[in-house]
Amino acid sequence: MQRRVSAFNGYTIEATDGNVGTISDILFEDNDWKLRWFVVDTGPWLFGRKILIHPSALGQPDIRLRAFPVTLTKVQVEASPDISSDLPVSLQMDLSQNDYYNYKPMYAASFYNADGLGLPTNSMYYVPDRPNHEASETGDSHLRSLAEVIGYHIHALDGDIGHLEDLLVDDESWTIDYAVVDTKNWGFGNHVLVSTAEIKAVDWNERYIRIDLTRYKIKSSPSWKEPDWSDRSGL
Repeated sequence: MQRRVSAFNGYTIEATDGNVGTISDILFEDNDWKLRWFVVDTGPWLFGRKILIHPSALGQPDIRLRAFPVTLTKVQVEASPDISSDLPVSLQMDLSQNDYYNYKPMYAASFYNADGLGLPTNSMYYVPDRPNHEASETGDSHLRSLAEVIGYHIHALDGDIGHLEDLLVDDESWTIDYAVVDTKNWGFGNHVLVSTAEIKAVDWNERYIRIDLTRYKIKSSPSWKEPDWSDRSGL
């Protein structure tokens, strides 16, 4: 079944022996459009540490409780990799710029959570100290953060046509099949679905997604409306 990726944000993660935190972001590949990680904010349990959970560990979500069971114990979750082990492009670029200007960001200190500590509000993740330019040289150039790309402008072959509203993922293969494009500001209606196979580039610097279709083809794509999940057992 196709699920709206952003709907997972805020779901609690239930280990086999207790709650371990909430989903705060989703990381995916923009070359094969596979969902790679759920970023879980562990809150007070692990001092706000952001850990990575692979989709293969997830069970069936509970829409009413907004919870995801995982086939892991709390000890196994604690031993999971954190966000610093697989940085999305946006954080790689942040580190690269900080290195260039010889600036040590406050969120690179030993604190896992910036809330209430006077740190920048956009400091989403704990990032450890690392040698200059390591992130830009070794990071995956195709790993993207959903929180970063939502709102990116959509560039058709003949001009702008809207912005990215969301992504739709198959909850069995965890492949992202469609981009939900909001075209209402361009006078073409509301939301349409565009296959991710038509996406040719995602640009962090310019905050745009280039689609290999004309504006006419995009506005003629299937329309999309949020399903009513209230009487369903899934997400």
